Amino acid sequence: MAEGRSLSEVRALVGASHGITDLAHKLHFYDQWAPNYDQDVAALQYCAPRLAVDCLTQALPDPPHAALILDVACGTGLVAAELQARGFSQLHGVDGSPGMLDQARARGLYQCLSLCTLGQEPLPSAEGTFDAVLMVGALSDGQVPCSAIPELLRVTKSGGLVCMTTRTNPSNLRYKEALEATLDRLEQAGAWERLVARPVDRWELATSELEVGPGTSDSDGFISGIIYLYRKQAAAQAVGGRPGA
Repeated sequence: MAEGRSLSEVRALVGASHGITDLAHKLHFYDQWAPNYDQDVAALQYCAPRLAVDCLTQALPDPPHAALILDVACGTGLVAAELQARGFSQLHGVDGSPGMLDQARARGLYQCLSLCTLGQEPLPSAEGTFDAVLMVGALSDGQVPCSAIPELLRVTKSGGLVCMTTRTNPSNLRYKEALEATLDRLEQAGAWERLVARPVDRWELATSELEVGPGTSDSDGFISGIIYLYRKQAAAQAVGGRPGA
């Protein structure tokens, strides 16, 4: 893919990515996109990594250097860059795209990076390993299925934190509803407790006039998103231990 795309070209590209619902096609798309991903999402003023890390760090009780963190669907490492800026240094990452992992590896911020397609295979970590787990930007059709959410719980320590984000623009609302039903079921089962569900109006620039909210235009409108933060309950080991449970 060519460098130096215009904003309209970036919007068309990202809009196309939102429309891919087949996982194999999506991963291939991300492999090809990886070298230009950072500059393209910067052009869209994509703020989810910063906002998610802000949300997580406000709730973590330990000093940053003491926390072991897993970045799921880590992509090129935008979340790791935000974490490092706040003093976190014990970072592990997983992603299903080899191209994205190459870019993440080049940042030099992760102690461990693994190829893992969450939803098709378990995370490559033991139960109760991490103080916090983040998944920013991969909760949508064609990426991580809602049935994989218990895997995030499985690898989180008792009392640890799980931070997730998703888009709330029209094309992702059906997925968001299914996601929230999954999150609520796990809370009702005593697996975790919700600490935060924070809507964000200016998530990133909309890719088309169909995606903007009322009263905005395609040229200046933003799509919305939401940040969720949960704390794993002490008795949640068995509840969170089975993908799709």
